[in-house]
Amino acid sequence: MSLVTIIDYGAGNLHSAAKAFERMADGLGGITVEVTADPERVRRADRIMLPGVGAFADCKAGLDAVTGMAEVLTERVIRGGVPFLGVCVGMQLLASEGREKTITPGLGWIPGAVVPITPADPALKVPHMGWNTIAITRPHALFDGITAGPDGLHAYFVHSYHLVTESPDTLLATTDYGGPLTACVGRDNIFGTQFHPEKSQALGLKLIENFLRWTP
Repeated sequence: MSLVTIIDYGAGNLHSAAKAFERMADGLGGITVEVTADPERVRRADRIMLPGVGAFADCKAGLDAVTGMAEVLTERVIRGGVPFLGVCVGMQLLASEGREKTITPGLGWIPGAVVPITPADPALKVPHMGWNTIAITRPHALFDGITAGPDGLHAYFVHSYHLVTESPDTLLATTDYGGPLTACVGRDNIFGTQFHPEKSQALGLKLIENFLRWTP
């Protein structure tokens, strides 16, 4: 039996995320999905998902407040190579730092900074909220079976900041909102999405299925 843990640190859309993961896990068989704030359960996980909703600094403080969680994440993801998915602010926390009101250190797994969205068209409002297609900049197993580009499937975004990577090979997909915004980042066994897969219908469910099958 394979264990997928969705981390509860008080900053995520846990119910809908768990339901989406359970739905796709049911179709594959042999997978248990659980929401947990227990680092020991995360230590036993075969796959890890980190959600996040709200401000970068608040989410990082919430993660740090769960005793031992950041250390277990480093142990399992960085040293253990466990497949990892970060979503929304859970993806942004992968950065070196967040620059939302103050500078807050991130996990530092994807070199770069989380900065405000500044659309070239002043008529475009921030936050960026709604449905957008994505453009894949680097092939990845989690994109298998997903139609991207202007006529592709849509993903659901809601954010005022995005992760600007320092290393081009960690940028996997973008979306357009008065200029390119980071949609997906990743390296090795780490993948992050700015959009919410659990709310992104066909695109999101296929990405979750791909994550559950992924053997980096």
